[in-house]
Amino acid sequence: MSTEILNDAEFLYYYELIDGKKFRLPSMTPAQNQIKGRVMLCIGKYLMDNKRGYFFSNVEVHFDEKNIFVPDLIVVLKENESILAKGDFVRGAPDMLVEVLSKSTRKNDLTIKKDAYEQSGVKEYWIIDPYMKSISVYLLRDGKYFLDDEYILFDEEDIKEAEFLKSQGEEVEIKHEIPVKILEGLTIPIEFVFSWGY
Repeated sequence: MSTEILNDAEFLYYYELIDGKKFRLPSMTPAQNQIKGRVMLCIGKYLMDNKRGYFFSNVEVHFDEKNIFVPDLIVVLKENESILAKGDFVRGAPDMLVEVLSKSTRKNDLTIKKDAYEQSGVKEYWIIDPYMKSISVYLLRDGKYFLDDEYILFDEEDIKEAEFLKSQGEEVEIKHEIPVKILEGLTIPIEFVFSWGY
């Protein structure tokens, strides 16, 4: 595939290149876009307030000539800004990537892309499942991803049941905030991520 085709605007917004194969990106639903936007809002505000780096959406990340992805959210810390040197796309591994699952992208986000992010050295990878209202956080350690934690938005009944189980002596933990490990001190409320509207 020629560079001219890869840099075409249609490719940027509609396709990814995964192991040399072209995959069409589906449009996001309003709910998926809202989830992405809320995470981006929290991370972006932290980065700007602390002058720590950059955040993007719908930007190509070129890992190599056969793997060109368009993650839902990209975070590049100031100390790694050389991968933005030419300004046209990201060249190499960002510090953090976020993917919001859809029915058509789920398999690639959970397997092929996760493996590629791991091999490329992306330090933190969030997989957000809008259907299960869960966020799986993977962290890179010694070149391999491990699941740091899975954060789930529980409803009132689940919380009541957890409180009851605690009162019976069982160990139950409901987490209400997700720490962003590459950004010291930043936590994002789960309820905020999955809230609809204002």
